[in-house]
Amino acid sequence: MHERAGRLATSEDLIDVDALIAAYTETVPDPADPAQRVVFGTSGHRGSALAGSFNEAHIVAISAAIAEYRAAQGITGPLFIGADPHPLSGPAELTAREVLSAAGVRVLARSGSGDEIYVPTPAVSHAILTHNRDRAGDDPNRADGIVVTPSHNPPQDGGFKYNPPHGGPAGSEATTWIADRANELLASGVAEIPRASEDGMGGEAVGRYDFLGNYVDDLENVIDIAAIRDAGIRIGAHPLGGASTAYWAAIRDRYALEITVLGPGIDPQWAFMHLDWDGKIRMDPSSASVMATVEAYRDEFPLVTGNDADADRHGIVTVDGGLMNPNHFLAVAIDYLLTHRPDWPVSAGIGKTVVSSGMIDRVVAAHERTLLEVPVGFKWFVPGLSDGSVAFGGEESAGASFQRFDGTAWSTDKDGILLCLLAAEIQAVTGQSPSERYRELVARFGDPAYARVDGPATAEQKARLAALAPEDVTDTELAGDPITAVRTEAPGNGAAIGGLQVRTEHAWFAARPSGTEDVMKIYAESFRGAEHLAEVQLAARALVDRALSE
Repeated sequence: MHERAGRLATSEDLIDVDALIAAYTETVPDPADPAQRVVFGTSGHRGSALAGSFNEAHIVAISAAIAEYRAAQGITGPLFIGADPHPLSGPAELTAREVLSAAGVRVLARSGSGDEIYVPTPAVSHAILTHNRDRAGDDPNRADGIVVTPSHNPPQDGGFKYNPPHGGPAGSEATTWIADRANELLASGVAEIPRASEDGMGGEAVGRYDFLGNYVDDLENVIDIAAIRDAGIRIGAHPLGGASTAYWAAIRDRYALEITVLGPGIDPQWAFMHLDWDGKIRMDPSSASVMATVEAYRDEFPLVTGNDADADRHGIVTVDGGLMNPNHFLAVAIDYLLTHRPDWPVSAGIGKTVVSSGMIDRVVAAHERTLLEVPVGFKWFVPGLSDGSVAFGGEESAGASFQRFDGTAWSTDKDGILLCLLAAEIQAVTGQSPSERYRELVARFGDPAYARVDGPATAEQKARLAALAPEDVTDTELAGDPITAVRTEAPGNGAAIGGLQVRTEHAWFAARPSGTEDVMKIYAESFRGAEHLAEVQLAARALVDRALSE
């Protein structure tokens, strides 16, 4: 932990917005430098203009590659595009619109003014699904979309994510093709790629779409808004300076809810934020250090919520429990939904990632439902959410979505606004806070201790960790308990988890290499308490070290 973690940012922590935006256009990336090439991770391409990793040339190349990709896939419908308040998001969105329009793509951008110009990730997913509903999988008029956001990353970062017609994050087949083609274009030079100046478009190339109105008006088909209103639940909704700012105000006004939108609104420097664990400004609503920003409001509302910059993550603060661990709230949400969504098919499964809490396993089993355990990355839930075979998908990093009342897809990307409203619905319908509901789950299923730690790892070690096979583990015990399973593939879909998971009756750990840093991430959990968790963590590192050295 940084010595200033959880403290209010000072002037020394703030970015120079003008210098950042100038670097976006003035810095020319070197395609021979791996750090300055296009790289699509689980959430698209991310970088900073100051580091030569998120510049105008990158966005020109990626946008041109997406235009080629969608043409090759036979997609001729509109492309929805939205951006969050990060300073680089606006310029990148404009660049993308110019390139895509010149390539003949019908672009639909946000309507409105003021804070309404910012578009949350779930609103783009919702728009894609709304347009594609009842369309065949080969219908050429299918829509897709782009979200310009680095999510919860620091203010100097930029991000660019492609969502194909299923509405969720693109899979590796699509992102690999797009990244490879973008890097080819980057290497050959992007100066010749056509761009249509919006001043000369005559209003024809870029259309407008009411992301906010369509999303907000549809919420009553996925959340029991009437119950929240009738119970008079007071919500302090803090957008953390993100794209949900106008959405929370619109939800309040549209449904006459007792919502107070907290915070100073949009600030491209995020000067009002408290620093994250590493001393950086970061809009992560699942971080206790970051959520010190809302601590002053905790006693004013029975429920305080937070969202990150693109509103795909949620943070839940209750007056009787403080900031909820994301794993805890996911378990509460699943338990509640499985008893309050009677029209959901009983065959529909519940999705979790391999690094999410075992409490979810026990809750799902108690409801006699199918558990779908997948690798890290929300993209793995998309097929099931799309066809209705998965009713809920959630990640330990505070990202989740679930189906409408009728069991059909609401969004196939993470929706932090939705999960915050669900917390209010739970309190309204049950008369209990989500924290109280979790304490009841602990009384039934046990009290797990959960943590993630990062350890140093060389590039060679990271590659070997990702390539491990179950037979590479020769240990038979973990922290005093017999090992019951060693996995390198997720049991829910057989996909590689990019690392290793080891389980016992009472505990588990998973080790994965970081995609951006020279570290390995070790997640661990024990139903025997914090002391046993510490033993599991030590045993996990030793086990991984042995497996990598053999």
